Amino acid sequence: MKLASFKAPELDYPLAGEVLDDRIFVFQNEATVREVLALGPPERGPDSWSLSDVTLLAPIPRPGAIYGIGLNYAEHIAETGGQPPEQPIVFVKVTSSVAPPGGPIRCPEVVRRLDYEGELVVVIGADGAIGGYCVGDDVTGRDLQGREPQWTRAKGADTFCPYGPWITTADELDDPAALGLRTWVNGELRQDSSTADMIFGSQALVDFIAQTCTLSPGDLILTGTPSGVGMGMDPPQFLRSADVVRIEIEGLGAIEHSVA
Repeated sequence: MKLASFKAPELDYPLAGEVLDDRIFVFQNEATVREVLALGPPERGPDSWSLSDVTLLAPIPRPGAIYGIGLNYAEHIAETGGQPPEQPIVFVKVTSSVAPPGGPIRCPEVVRRLDYEGELVVVIGADGAIGGYCVGDDVTGRDLQGREPQWTRAKGADTFCPYGPWITTADELDDPAALGLRTWVNGELRQDSSTADMIFGSQALVDFIAQTCTLSPGDLILTGTPSGVGMGMDPPQFLRSADVVRIEIEGLGAIEHSVA
């Protein structure tokens, strides 16, 4: 299933539903995406809309927790001059960092080096298991990241976690470790990689975090970014106002957002 949250054109409140081809069908009994991940799929209601007529929202507007993983792609480590970690590097993005898949993202005045990070997002389902996957952007203020040992401000600023466009349940994905991932900025291809380059796979990350933290339905894990970020270019190419970032992952769709 593809689980989405959205606003229909004639309604002023959010709905949740299942995406089928080019339409979205609302769930009965006002079930939310988080509830579907925890309890299983409800019946589809009679109402549906064309995807082109709705506004997609963040699938789960307020996840219980958002975890990020640093330095988890071999080629990204090489471009940053780092060393492969012996275990996952885990940080937290606060819930106010969530933004819809269509953005926009907003750059705080204190940030001068705004960067993108196209990432596979793991979504937790029932009993702490992997419930699904989607596309995310781990937006980062590189200047803050460089001078502050904790990354909360650099990666957890408001709107620094656009994701979606929907959550594809785990049963629909044959191999999350072999997905093409591409990122464009203003139509220029910047990242062109595969999740096969990940050092720690999705299940390993879930198991590692679960050693200390209870994972609940709807929690997110951004699994790291491949090479091709703006910081790694020569010279570095950081995001500016009105830039458009598009991130696409094979089988999961794409998100596209502007920089406000």
